[in-house]
Amino acid sequence: MEDNLTEYKLLIDGALCDGASSMAVLNPATEEILARCPRASLAQLDQAVAAAKRAAPLWAATPIEARRSALRKSAEILRANATELARLLTQENGKPLSIASIEIEFSAKFFEYFAELDLSPKIVDKSFGGQAELQRRPLGVVAAIIPWNFPVLIVAFKLPAAFLAGNTVVLKPAPTTPLATLRIGELLKDVLPPGVLNIITDDNDLGAALSSHPDIAKVTFTGSAATGRKVMTSAANTLKRLTLELGGNDAAIVLDDVDCRAVAQDVFMGAFQNSGQVCLALKRLYVHESIYDEMCEALKAIAEQSIVGNGLDEGVQLGPIQNRMQYEKLKGILEDSAEQGTILTGGLMEDRAGYFIRPTIVRDISEGARLVDEEQFGPILPVIKYTDPEDALRRANDSEYGLGGSIWSSDLERARALANRLQSGTIWINTHMGMSPEIPFGGAKQSGIGLEFGEEGLAEFTQLTCIHLSM
Repeated sequence: MEDNLTEYKLLIDGALCDGASSMAVLNPATEEILARCPRASLAQLDQAVAAAKRAAPLWAATPIEARRSALRKSAEILRANATELARLLTQENGKPLSIASIEIEFSAKFFEYFAELDLSPKIVDKSFGGQAELQRRPLGVVAAIIPWNFPVLIVAFKLPAAFLAGNTVVLKPAPTTPLATLRIGELLKDVLPPGVLNIITDDNDLGAALSSHPDIAKVTFTGSAATGRKVMTSAANTLKRLTLELGGNDAAIVLDDVDCRAVAQDVFMGAFQNSGQVCLALKRLYVHESIYDEMCEALKAIAEQSIVGNGLDEGVQLGPIQNRMQYEKLKGILEDSAEQGTILTGGLMEDRAGYFIRPTIVRDISEGARLVDEEQFGPILPVIKYTDPEDALRRANDSEYGLGGSIWSSDLERARALANRLQSGTIWINTHMGMSPEIPFGGAKQSGIGLEFGEEGLAEFTQLTCIHLSM
């Protein structure tokens, strides 16, 4: 059992407090209890929303330079506590410590980026005389619901934009990864006025109450499409603003002019980063028949050399699946894949504790198999053969999802021609999964509603108000 004596607390109205009850948090690499953390009640949820509502007018009236300063200070605090936060993140999430450290640093960069954005009114000349002043006003109280795959980074996707815009926040982390978030709440408690940031935890039982709460003006949610539909339904009665970053079944198309040896490592990392537990991960790989065997063998070799284990151990590249529910789902997908295709390498690591699956390459598989049709969200990649690039494009687009995708070719014009018709919110050429805080991010089709990052993402946390001036 991990030696974790930290006492975790909720953050409500600027005060650290116990939950109505508690719940265990497991280390997915050992299946042992890492810590116990508070579990909020419905009454505590209401207290958090009420605190955020009380704090909203004063925070909205706070000069933007003061709000910028709070974001910069938050970035400093994240960096100053990066060693502690990264280790805690590895223990509760499973990812290697080096990757957890990068997550903390990248999170700090998001706070810094949003601190420099501008919300000044804009003047537009009217064609019929006079002017209009366009103002970006805060919405009020924002509910931010965070998944378990990037428990700190996705907090940083949401909080800085919400705070800069003048909103207050009730934040709810995933029940299997609440610890780093609660610790960040403790660290930021005195940076923000009471009620501006509130953090509650649950055991997947408070989401509907939060997203339907009449005093919540906006819900920003990252997670599965199925849960996103529930959030949308809960928010409908009060017509809340929504940003939903949902699932993806990202397709990559590798054209026949690609040097497999040159791109295999990048393709592999596009699929297996964070053990495949990334919404934007490469999840379906379409490879031209002329280089199909070569690509399969190149990916197999990389997979077999990968070091999988406890993220705290030196040299580990890939950690465990984060929780048992996802692990059991992936076991079912592996069983189906063995029937529908050929497993070249990988599979369960049943000789040890923890939710471990080695990076798995499956060939001779096609649509109709679970691994191709569903979002696996794990370290199992289908490699699908095609003959005609137009057919590959049709198959790639034949999905309810449209989060990301990529085209791989030595001919950029060929790649761009396909990319222009790939139905995804983000499309890469000769890479996969890169992102940056200044570049807007959002999904097509059922992969989401709204945008995050950049000026466009900041605007999602505001009400555009037009004041017409007659001159």
